Amino acid sequence: MEEIVTASWLNDRLQEEADQFVLIDARYDLADSEAGKRVYEKGHLPGAVFLNLGKELAAPAKEHGGRHPMPEREQLEKVFGGAGISADKKVVIYDDQGGMMASRVWWMLKHLGHRDAAILDGGFTAWKEAGYEVTTDISEPAARPFQAEQNSEDWPIVDVDYVKAALENEDVLLIDSREPKRYRGEEEPIDPVAGHIPGALNYFWKEVLADDGTWKKEDELKAHFAGLPSEKEIVVYCGSGISACPNVLALKKAGFRNVKLYAGSWSDWISYQDNPVAKGES
Repeated sequence: MEEIVTASWLNDRLQEEADQFVLIDARYDLADSEAGKRVYEKGHLPGAVFLNLGKELAAPAKEHGGRHPMPEREQLEKVFGGAGISADKKVVIYDDQGGMMASRVWWMLKHLGHRDAAILDGGFTAWKEAGYEVTTDISEPAARPFQAEQNSEDWPIVDVDYVKAALENEDVLLIDSREPKRYRGEEEPIDPVAGHIPGALNYFWKEVLADDGTWKKEDELKAHFAGLPSEKEIVVYCGSGISACPNVLALKKAGFRNVKLYAGSWSDWISYQDNPVAKGES
């Protein structure tokens, strides 16, 4: 299964082999943690299970670690297993935010060693506009054993100390996935400090999408990231480790192999008062 699948592809497969799939509804609003659940209850893909990105798939926020800390492995095993996911199931995740939320759930599964997960291109809107079935029935899947396998070689996490050391390492590039005005420090609607990590390059995550909101093809992504040297290690961050994930996926599809996620991201970085902050274009 490809990392990104279309609504028509998924609909065809569900007609033939629905029991082989687990669908995850990952719609979420950073400003309203219950908004995703409300829209799920109003309509979702048949059989889809709702997972709350800010609660079930994030640890409680503390002084450090960012706004959406990665939960412990045992917690993720419980949540994903409770959603009916096991190693033999194909998982398709969707949202209605251009794939930002779905990418975070997809990345979590990949990091934990699940080999067959994908994102629905265009999300819930693409599915609904194609005329495929939408239901309000709440799915109650049978829990399955989800055994995490640390997949750190292909989908690694780095922490604040790693990033601090990277500032002095010419072989490591930092990519900031937030919109340019937040990167430049012109405004910061969420976190208490504006700006970016010194030396980071700004690649706004939405630029991996085409004008119609679907994902760009591999050749377009290669052109988008053409200025980046492929031999260097790339560490991607955003505000809290969510919108960085579309860039991680896009970089992988563009052929970059050594890509890491700074899961705590900007909200973790600024929780340490001595960490340097840059503004403007550099």
